[in-house]
Amino acid sequence: MKRSAKAVWKGTVKDGSGVLTTQSTTLNDTQYSFKSRFEEGVGTNPEELLAAAHAGCFTMKTSALLTEANYTPESLEADCKISLVEGKITLSELTLSAKIPGISEEDFRKIAQEAKENCPVSHAFSFEKSLTATLVS
Repeated sequence: MKRSAKAVWKGTVKDGSGVLTTQSTTLNDTQYSFKSRFEEGVGTNPEELLAAAHAGCFTMKTSALLTEANYTPESLEADCKISLVEGKITLSELTLSAKIPGISEEDFRKIAQEAKENCPVSHAFSFEKSLTATLVS
């Protein structure tokens, strides 16, 4: 399986802008710029897209592992923050809030940790990954 996206940039890094389009067209000429990346401009940025990819992949992997262990998650809500420090992405911080009937705290933590370590996006990231997981009733 292969997925694709296209970026088009026009102009200088600070004054120019670009658009992103994904194969699915979920992003379709979606704006990005220096301001949307480093300030408070309108549009997306690479770090935001990495955060969305990690949160989405992680919740799907968590759901798969829970299903394999005979648990049915009622809800899995993951937030991801990507840190860009001195021009380098240094950290992906996952925060999970989960409602899973009948699971023990120990099983929940073990499965969440395994999902963090083994979702495909985690494997693609060479930088640090952290996880804070909370089981809610």
